[in-house]
Amino acid sequence: MLTVAEALQKVQDCVAALPPRVVPLEQALGCLTAESIASDVDSPPYDKSMVDGYAIRYADLKDGVGELRFLEEVTAGELPTVEVVSGTTTRIMTGAPMPAGADAVVMVERSKELPTGHIRLEDPKAKPGQNIVRRAAVMSRGDAVLPAGKLVTPTVVGLLAEVGCAEVRVVPRPRVAVLATGNELVEPREKPAPGQIRNSNGPMLAAQVMRSGAEPIVLGIARDDRESLRTKIAAGLETDLLVLSGGVSAGVLDLVPSVLTELGVREVFHKISMKPGKPLWFGLRKGADGRMTPVFGLPGNPVSSLVCFELFVRPAIAQLAGQPLPAEPQYLAKLTEPFTHRGDRPTFWPGRREQQTAGSIGPSVQPLRWQGSGDLRTLIDADCLICFPAGDRAYVAGEKVDVRPFC
Repeated sequence: MLTVAEALQKVQDCVAALPPRVVPLEQALGCLTAESIASDVDSPPYDKSMVDGYAIRYADLKDGVGELRFLEEVTAGELPTVEVVSGTTTRIMTGAPMPAGADAVVMVERSKELPTGHIRLEDPKAKPGQNIVRRAAVMSRGDAVLPAGKLVTPTVVGLLAEVGCAEVRVVPRPRVAVLATGNELVEPREKPAPGQIRNSNGPMLAAQVMRSGAEPIVLGIARDDRESLRTKIAAGLETDLLVLSGGVSAGVLDLVPSVLTELGVREVFHKISMKPGKPLWFGLRKGADGRMTPVFGLPGNPVSSLVCFELFVRPAIAQLAGQPLPAEPQYLAKLTEPFTHRGDRPTFWPGRREQQTAGSIGPSVQPLRWQGSGDLRTLIDADCLICFPAGDRAYVAGEKVDVRPFC
């Protein structure tokens, strides 16, 4: 069997970024730009006021004081109609264009309207150019404002809108099909009959897909017969990546690998030296356009599916999206209590990090009372996985172990 590291490397070797696509700006969040973007405007497009106040000729202030004849008021979105000449002033709002002739703005808080219709201004620290943003101070028309390969964040969305990109070429968000398999499964809204259980893997995996930045395509439940599996798997192969849970072990009804083969999916590996998650299956299907669709067959036990997704599927989604692989966050922590590990495979055991107290050195972790790969409830309290190497061993409190953050 492959090690976790060997299996992950095979996944990375097999998955390539999706081809770029032009999408509406509102659909680009979380994607990488696939082209450089240039501004089609100056920003700001005119000299504008930074404050509510009065546009003046600086020379009209003597020792910071002046009484000036009021001309007009200009708000944002309006244009000045009168030039500011010596002895006059225009009231101007934040963001409004500067009138011709003015070279400074005095804040409204430093003004007083006089009965004569004049405006008295007192600003002893006034200077030419104050409270004005000059045209193209932020960027000029033709400036490159975003390179290719930039992650589209809300700030980037705002900038793209400012420079007129209603559509943008990006590496698209992967569409990931999620399919649960098993005769025993019923939908979460249903009351299980004897011998049945609710489908927890489907909704959980769809949520993991969404949290990974991809779009989940929920295919529901396939029964353990070839016709049901073939129909739903074929639909899943039309997406960018297919994730199945269940049907990949060695039981009589574990039909997923053979049905995948019938549909043209080539097995890359099956089974990994890890616990939980040993039966993990991974393969590729070449489409009519030559693109490869990655396919993951996850074990049916919910914790096995959860852990295998985090270790293998999430990095594959990142590669499809053209983004850096998730950084390996593993670190050392001290056990808060003794722990005995038994088994011939490395084990990812649910744990909870302890708060560091004054005087403590380094992080600590508590192994949770976990009942195995079917025990999803215990993982509600887990915020990490403790990585115990293969082999039987008794660990003492305070001994350092590898820990991987998890949520």
